[in-house]
Amino acid sequence: MEKITLSQGNTPLLRSQRIGPALGLQNLFFKLETVNPTGSYKDRFAAAAVTDMLRQGKRRVIATSSGNTGSALAAYSAATGMECTIAIVDGAPDGKLRQMLAYGAKICRVRGFGLDAQITQATFECLQRMGNQPDAQLQISAYHYSPIGMRGVESLGREIIDQLASTEQHADHIFSCAGGGGLTLAVARGVSAAMEQHATLPTPKIHCVQPIGNNTIAGPLRDGSDHAQITQCATKISGLQVPTVIDGDAVIAACRASGGTGVLVPDDAIYLAQRELARKEGIFSEPAGAVPLAGLIDAIDKGIVQPDQTIVCLVTGTGFKDVDSIDAMLRPNLCPTISLEHFERGFGASQSHDE
Repeated sequence: MEKITLSQGNTPLLRSQRIGPALGLQNLFFKLETVNPTGSYKDRFAAAAVTDMLRQGKRRVIATSSGNTGSALAAYSAATGMECTIAIVDGAPDGKLRQMLAYGAKICRVRGFGLDAQITQATFECLQRMGNQPDAQLQISAYHYSPIGMRGVESLGREIIDQLASTEQHADHIFSCAGGGGLTLAVARGVSAAMEQHATLPTPKIHCVQPIGNNTIAGPLRDGSDHAQITQCATKISGLQVPTVIDGDAVIAACRASGGTGVLVPDDAIYLAQRELARKEGIFSEPAGAVPLAGLIDAIDKGIVQPDQTIVCLVTGTGFKDVDSIDAMLRPNLCPTISLEHFERGFGASQSHDE
């Protein structure tokens, strides 16, 4: 059977126009996963996972999501005629839920899921029982649950190395956001595979960035521990509200082997980075997609990166995924309705709207 695709992957690696120079960086790049078919890197996961299910004769996707995984699985399920049932984390943005529903998925929120560690673990166990039925399979974007699907995400790491190598460049640092850690681990493994084809290039350092309110991996990595930790989630950053360990131990090992470290950033810094991406780069990112940039800014302050090094920040999902965060960014500047006379008087002259 052929692989199922909606033309995911092969996303742009865009050189920073303004943020990099403002930070004193000569070579800052953004990996734009926002242009994938459903707007996030999770399409790489869904394509591999659903293709594998079809090969096995499975017809029902059982999943959990805060939004992006669910949207991707719902889309690829629709393309193959599969049924898709998704348990949604408490507090997931409505925009992401509407996208899943548009693709025909069956969804419901589970109170406390993604916020409370015990409820989260119990929900995972329930989903595993559902996924063990003969015609079904559980798909969670983590190696612990869905290693075949996560192999699809490894293409992201390979692409970064190949894209830079094609212009005779190499990455010194890659900054990745983490909830359960699957993305960061997949990037590290993809980079490792790509380095076998580019043996003369130095291996980039993979840095794991998390909100302070979900410090399961980044803090232990930074502080020298070999083990991730369970936490009580306090961050508001959708997609990164994962208080359990999941792939955390393997992430710590992979990042440390690359020479990378963990970075913790407050939610306010993440929302500011989201705004900066939009206002200074024209990149419309959801908050989680701005976490790597927020981590980079912190890493610069700590001397982890140098001005002449080449740095890649992942931008993992589009801003259309989280409309509430965009509304919060714009208030009180939402679009008014005014007369033509008022418009000409107020906007006729050239103005700067950067701030």
